[in-house]
Amino acid sequence: MSAVRGRVLLAAPRSFCAGVDRAIEIVERLLEQYGPPVYVRHAIVHNDHVLRRLEKLGAVFVEDEEEIPEGEICVLSAHGVAPAVKENAQKRGLRVVDATCPLVNKVHAEARRYADSGHLVALVGHENHVEVIGTLGERPGSTVVIESPEQARELVTDKPVAVITQTTLSLDDVAPIVDALENHLGTLRRPHADDICYATQNRQDAVKAMVSQGASLVLVIGSETSSNAQRLVEVAQAAGAQATLVDGESGLDAKLLDGHEIVGLTAGASTPEELVRATAARLSEVGYALPEEIEVAKEDVHFRLPKEVARA
Repeated sequence: MSAVRGRVLLAAPRSFCAGVDRAIEIVERLLEQYGPPVYVRHAIVHNDHVLRRLEKLGAVFVEDEEEIPEGEICVLSAHGVAPAVKENAQKRGLRVVDATCPLVNKVHAEARRYADSGHLVALVGHENHVEVIGTLGERPGSTVVIESPEQARELVTDKPVAVITQTTLSLDDVAPIVDALENHLGTLRRPHADDICYATQNRQDAVKAMVSQGASLVLVIGSETSSNAQRLVEVAQAAGAQATLVDGESGLDAKLLDGHEIVGLTAGASTPEELVRATAARLSEVGYALPEEIEVAKEDVHFRLPKEVARA
């Protein structure tokens, strides 16, 4: 019997969050109830494997509601959209089903409330991310996107400032920017602690725990388009490990594993668990022991389905 090459630490939590589960189930139920095609504005979640599977079932992903024929179903992705998108879809006679994550909807409501009470809304996030584009669209004339402490220190306004955040950042991402805003402008309304998605924080904490327990390489399963998966790579690197994004479907490069006795394994919030199992099996094939789970939190969050697909 050959010697074991090393250990695998498996992050917990990992993979699908409640918002992703809900969004995918909405598309699946619509396909069951109405048959294909079911049109989805933007990728329902940012994972190529999930999108290909749903396309095989009859989902059609488009980047603009104008591409959807009148009268058809239009599912809004988990990332949320600006009010103008919903209005345009309704004007065109589309049957709109909103799969926006409830946590994103909460931040949209904060944007409206703060702007309507006379605040300048400082939206901490990545300017080109689809979630930020949707949130910005709530009150574009009263909202500014802040991506860095440097930008925070350049903000000029005579209005009181309220801060909201992209949900897929972490407390570590947000804190230096909010601190810079406060040092620059004085008193402001800081973001609510639960503006940060619980799933994002838990997955990042699990990565840090794996590195603290000796993982010198962290494999993050996810797609290039997934902001939260990319961020897990950065978190692992900041904690002192080597880290890389893998798709979970392709073979692992043997050279990638050279010199690493303890490998950490995790997956972004839009990555299905089956890809984690497949990657763990590949590691086993090249001599690594069965995974040891490193749990930092238990997740039992479930979001209600919209009325269009809810079953009695």
